[in-house]
Amino acid sequence: QVQLVESGGGLVQPGGSLRLSCAASGSISSINAMGWYSQAPGKQRELVASITSGGSTNYADSVKGRFTISRDNAKNTVYLKMNSLKPEDTAVYYCNAEIVSRPTARYAWYTYDYWGQGTQVTVSS
Repeated sequence: QVQLVESGGGLVQPGGSLRLSCAASGSISSINAMGWYSQAPGKQRELVASITSGGSTNYADSVKGRFTISRDNAKNTVYLKMNSLKPEDTAVYYCNAEIVSRPTARYAWYTYDYWGQGTQVTVSS
């Protein structure tokens, strides 16, 4: 089994910064794209930023210039540095990853889509 464990959320004042981390562990052969999604109360989950295994990045227009996604392939970890935070950034942030894994050695490697448990980010004065 594979787990994505997130950390780094919390309460921050407008204009402040936070850094989210998401570490993958378990039976992993390789990790393709990784990303962060946000879900505010009463709204659908939406993409914030993504990064390919080669380091190409993509951002939602609302966070361009403020957020930076990065990854450490040796640690199977993806990060989201959030600067100049606004109240409208308040949401639960979820890590997502496309991981080549297998339940046990009896099974073939296969690409699965995994999600973290979510971490709350609250931007408020």
